[in-house]
Amino acid sequence: MENGHAGKHRVAVIGSGNWGSVASRLLASNTAKLPSFHDEVRMWVFEETLPTGEKLSESINQAHENCKYLPGIKLGTNVIADPDLESAVKDADMLVFVTPHQFVEGICKKLVGKLRPGVEAISLIKGMEVKMEGPCMISKLITDTLGINCCVLMGANIANEIAVEKFSEATIGYREDKEAANRWAKLFTTPYFLVAIVEDIEGVELCGTLKNVVAIAAGLVDGLDMGNNTKVSILLLKAF
Repeated sequence: MENGHAGKHRVAVIGSGNWGSVASRLLASNTAKLPSFHDEVRMWVFEETLPTGEKLSESINQAHENCKYLPGIKLGTNVIADPDLESAVKDADMLVFVTPHQFVEGICKKLVGKLRPGVEAISLIKGMEVKMEGPCMISKLITDTLGINCCVLMGANIANEIAVEKFSEATIGYREDKEAANRWAKLFTTPYFLVAIVEDIEGVELCGTLKNVVAIAAGLVDGLDMGNNTKVSILLLKAF
C-alpha cells in the first residue's frame, strides 16, 4: 500500500455530521501523535449556509468546532473542513466513510477514477442499500464501486458520549487483510475508545445495522408501556 507524503498515511473523512465530526476528532487526536500518520485530517463537508450567513466549512475551520452538528466540542486544529469532495480525498490513502447510507452510492460514483493507488477504506455507516435484486451492505457497495478494500467499524455507541470521552468500545470487521484492520484499529483506539478486530465484515456490519432496528423497537415498547420483559424479549430475538 502506498503511503502519503514522506511515508506517512493521510486520512480523509467523508462526512461531517454528528458522528462524522466525532470520528474526525477521534482520528485527529491520534494522527497528531502517531508518527506513521500525517497529522492533518481532511473532513469533507456538505456545504451549508448557517443562519449567520457564514459557510459551515468556514465556520469549522475558524472555530475548530462544528457548531451545527457537534456544538461545544473542539475538533482539533488539525481537522480541516473541505467542501470539495475531490479535494478532500485527493491526497488520502485512508478513507473513512461516515455519511447517511442513502448518499454513499452517489458519493462513490463521483470518486471513481479520482483516488490514489492503494487506497484503503472503512465504513462507519449503519444501514444498507435495498435494491431490486436484494439488500447490499454498504462496505460491499464501496468495494464494488471503487474497487478498494473496505473494512467496517461498528459499536452500540452514542456519538456525543464519545465526543466527551466517556468510555466506549467498537469492533472492526475485515476480510483477509488483517494488516489493514490493525492499521485502522491503531488509528481509532484511544484510552476511552477501545477497538477490537474480527475477520467477519458481514457479521459486524449486520450487527451495527440491526442495532438501530432493535433500538427503535425498544423505544416503541417504552412508548406503549409494555414493560422490561417485552424489551428483553426483543433483545434476545436479535441475539438469536
